[in-house]
Amino acid sequence: MRPATARVLAAVVLAAGAVGGCDDPAPPPAVPPVTIAWQPAALPADPSGAAIMLREATSCGGAFFVVGALRDKSGGTRPAAWLTRDGTAWSPMTFKPKTFYGEQNILYAVACANGRLAALGAKVGGAHGNPRTSSWSQDADGVLQEVTAPFELFGGPQALNVNRLDAGPSGFLISGNRMSGAAAWVSPDAARFDIVERAAGLASDQAGETYAFDAAALPPGWLVVGGIIPAGRVDRDPMSWRSPDGRGWTRVPAAGGTEDYDELQRVTVLDGVPMAVGLRGAAFGAWRLDGDTWQPAGTFGVVRPGGGTSVRSLVASNGRLLAVTADAQGYAGWVSADRGGSWRPVTLPAVTAGADHAVTLTAGADGRLLLLTDDGVTGRTYLAETPA
Repeated sequence: MRPATARVLAAVVLAAGAVGGCDDPAPPPAVPPVTIAWQPAALPADPSGAAIMLREATSCGGAFFVVGALRDKSGGTRPAAWLTRDGTAWSPMTFKPKTFYGEQNILYAVACANGRLAALGAKVGGAHGNPRTSSWSQDADGVLQEVTAPFELFGGPQALNVNRLDAGPSGFLISGNRMSGAAAWVSPDAARFDIVERAAGLASDQAGETYAFDAAALPPGWLVVGGIIPAGRVDRDPMSWRSPDGRGWTRVPAAGGTEDYDELQRVTVLDGVPMAVGLRGAAFGAWRLDGDTWQPAGTFGVVRPGGGTSVRSLVASNGRLLAVTADAQGYAGWVSADRGGSWRPVTLPAVTAGADHAVTLTAGADGRLLLLTDDGVTGRTYLAETPA
């Protein structure tokens, strides 16, 4: 095993122990949940009878776009996406795959920049059973075209993961990780992505090993969030990076790190202020970017044993922050009305945890919320208004 691979595997094992190998933490005081009246907004059944798989959504130009895949009775998959403007009428989108794995892609990330949609998809395959990742770009006719790319753009011996796709005025940015640490992929139009790896300030160095999880457009460029395992330590501290163009990066530290496992997993912008949420020791925590430093805000929930603990979604809507968290026991929703200072649980449709299960949340510019759930059998969509 290569030294770099060993370090990554060690970090994963340590992280799993930090979030899932401790005793049950004491539950926080009970707080009445905020009731959200989720209204089913059913997608049309596929004429072939294939099952709907849902993974992610975004809003663009007054419409919601939902991505995932269709799974036939033999388990085969093909990429799928739908759009709606009113939550009632859904239109399936057309795809033009160009590769063997593209034809089987399960889309898991989507974003919209300057009226143009882009997506990421993957399908496990090959001799080593690694995800074969593809990017997709919407053409002038509304068709999602698979973008052919060199294998090592997303894969190859330096590959680790390709996490999130985000959009802003300058185009698109993918956040993820290579064996060299945190990495990014940038494109003005999603027609071609350039990889930024081993970049000074972003990648791992003598200060520690870096990991990227999410990004947000922050004029005049980008903000990526994640964590760092400082040299000589085994726990992770929260970390982020800023860039004017996605290529040159400067580290932005976070105050309030503990000796436990802490990291920034999701980021959004609320009324012009970047907000992040992630793990903070035995709970989930929020941070506010104050100038050039992340300041800790409130904590919520508990990190329960069993693994899989993470923040799946973070959105800003009508002055509120809403988050979806997950662990081995299921999913939970949360809302904050004071910029992350305090949090209350919100009601969600019940979905158990599982390898092919998902719950994600997005928000429209009009204050509508779109929730996706997938219980491993079928995907469902729900609409609601942002709670007061």
